[in-house]
Amino acid sequence: MTKFHLHRRTAIASGMAALAAPAIVRAQGEPIKIATLTPLTGAGGPYGPTMAKVAGAVVAEVNAAGGVLGRKVVLVSEDDQTNPDAGVRAARKLIDVDKVSAIIGTWASAVTTAVAPLCWESKTFLCTVSGADSITQLPHQGYLIRTQPNTVLQVTRAGEFLISLGAKKTYTLVPQTPFAQRSIEILAEVTKKAGGEHASQIYDDKKTTYRTEVDQALRFKPDAIFCAGYTPDTIVLLKDLYRAGYKGKILGQAYAVNQKLIDQIGQNEVVEGVYTFAPSVAEGSTALERVKKLSGLANPDPYTSQVYDHANLVLMAMAQAKATTGTAIKDNVRKVSQGGGKTVDNAVDGIKAIMAGEKVDYSGASGPCDFNDIGDILDCKFRYEQIRSGKPVLVKIA
Repeated sequence: MTKFHLHRRTAIASGMAALAAPAIVRAQGEPIKIATLTPLTGAGGPYGPTMAKVAGAVVAEVNAAGGVLGRKVVLVSEDDQTNPDAGVRAARKLIDVDKVSAIIGTWASAVTTAVAPLCWESKTFLCTVSGADSITQLPHQGYLIRTQPNTVLQVTRAGEFLISLGAKKTYTLVPQTPFAQRSIEILAEVTKKAGGEHASQIYDDKKTTYRTEVDQALRFKPDAIFCAGYTPDTIVLLKDLYRAGYKGKILGQAYAVNQKLIDQIGQNEVVEGVYTFAPSVAEGSTALERVKKLSGLANPDPYTSQVYDHANLVLMAMAQAKATTGTAIKDNVRKVSQGGGKTVDNAVDGIKAIMAGEKVDYSGASGPCDFNDIGDILDCKFRYEQIRSGKPVLVKIA
């Protein structure tokens, strides 16, 4: 009986002390919440689940090592369905209900464009893999970075690759997206600079056939077509190009022309010879080896590698700031990713070094994570592949 009363009195005393303590002291034991908002379904469905899985693995490693600032990190994962409306609903829940400090992994440019205002208005930090130029031109006040190269860099490299294959007349077929018009303009500039010609169409990605669009494109007699859509519409487009007898070169984004597309088409001759390109992962890096282990993939895609970087950067920025708000992340993310210091490839080692008073320079699985003032990644390499006998085969990394 005495033992019980002692424990009860101790508990009451502890509770009273906690109530009397400043809120900031009581909050030290509360978990830190961050979120993934990835496409678990929809056109981005082949990528979102693994992206969320790797982010969760990073958080688990950090928690096993003691968390951030002595606090456990909780990762909340939501599905944006590769749809702006669904993305906004999920972001509202993450910001208003879960009260996360950061959202990482938005994939489709239309989703990121819709979600970004919610983030900067609530001072929630946003990390994205979307490439549309317009995203970092939004008035985000520094609450956004992206590890994906922007449209200018991506389409310039795509155009240069087509020119290197001997293309003289290029054609862009692209659905209505935030990057549609800019993609057309950039490929036209690159082609004309090389002495060639360019034409284009913007199509409705909900159609079940693009034969009319294909016939119009082929009247231009292009020797190279840039198919800049997502997997579902690109499947239809490639079939219609094949049926129309097109024999020129075709280049698509690797996020659209992927193994899922090949498997769904089911006819190797339809995709045989099609080229793909994507930002390259940091081949040979220790960070990439970590992503392989955490994801279980022998060849992780660029988006999974980038989200690994997002999670590490956000958690290290919190440690650097000694605070966990979105503003703290915004003000410190570049301090842990550029400007020299001890090279680290994971948040566990980075946080340990930061707490020891060392400056760190994160080197990621997607490459150097150096950002300009508006949040764009400064540079990266690209991976070019060609579909041969139903499988992507590396052409070059440059």
